[in-house]
Amino acid sequence: MSAREKKPAIRLADHRSGLVKLERRLLLRSSLSLGALAMLSGCNLQDNDAVDKVLWAVSRWNDRVQARLFSRTKLAPTYAASRITQPFPFNAFYAEFDAPEIDVSTWRLEVSGLVRNKSPWTVEQLRALPQQGQITRHICIEGWSAIGNWRGVPLRTFLERIGADLTAKYVGFKCADRYYSSLDMATALHPQTLLALDFGSEPLPTPLGFPLKLRVPTKLGFKNPKHIAAVFVTNEYPGGYWEDQGYNWFSGV
Repeated sequence: MSAREKKPAIRLADHRSGLVKLERRLLLRSSLSLGALAMLSGCNLQDNDAVDKVLWAVSRWNDRVQARLFSRTKLAPTYAASRITQPFPFNAFYAEFDAPEIDVSTWRLEVSGLVRNKSPWTVEQLRALPQQGQITRHICIEGWSAIGNWRGVPLRTFLERIGADLTAKYVGFKCADRYYSSLDMATALHPQTLLALDFGSEPLPTPLGFPLKLRVPTKLGFKNPKHIAAVFVTNEYPGGYWEDQGYNWFSGV
C-alpha cells in the first residue's frame, strides 16, 4: 500500500459526536470512567457490534470488581419514620394503571432450582416466617431516590427454610408483570435483603408490588423486582430485564 493509499490517522476531534453518543451509552451501563472512554477513542465508532462487545466485557469486569468490594455485613443507611417519602413514587416499564391485579387467594410463590423443597408458598405461609422491618432509601438509576418503610421475610430466612444451596451463585426472580431479575448469593444472604410483604403497617399496595416485592437497599432500584411470582436458585447466569439490555448486572450502591 502506497503512502497515498494509507488510511488517515484517527483523530479524537473527528469523532467528537460519536464519542458523545458512546459516553451516554457508557453512563447508561455504569461501566466505564471517562479515562476508559478516552482509551476507546481508537475504536471504529461506527462499528456498533465492536463497541457493544467492549461495553459488555467491561461491564462484566465491573461486576466482578463490585462483587469483590461487596461486604456481607456492611449495612445500608436507615432513617427515621419522619423521613419517609409520601407518597412513595411509582416506577416501572409501564404506566401505573397497567400494574397487575393479583388475587392473593390463588397466588402462589413458585420455588425451583437448587433447593430441597420446591413446594409453592402462600402469603399466609410467608407471613408465618420471622418478619423484619426497615426504613431505607430506594435509589433509582434515573437519578431520583425515595425513602420507604418495608417489612417482610429476610430472604436468607426463606432460602434456609426451603433448603436452598447457599453455595450456589445466583438467586433469580420472575414476576407477574413479565419483569425478571437476579442477585448474587452474597447479596441474597445480606441481612437487609427482604421479601417485602408490607409497606408501613399495611400490605403492599398494587403499584409498589403486591403481594411480594424484593427489597435490596444495597442495590439500585431496578434490582428490586415487584409482583414476584417465582424464586429460583442456580449456578447459571440468569440476567435480568434491564441487565439484558445493557445495564450493569451487579449494580451495588
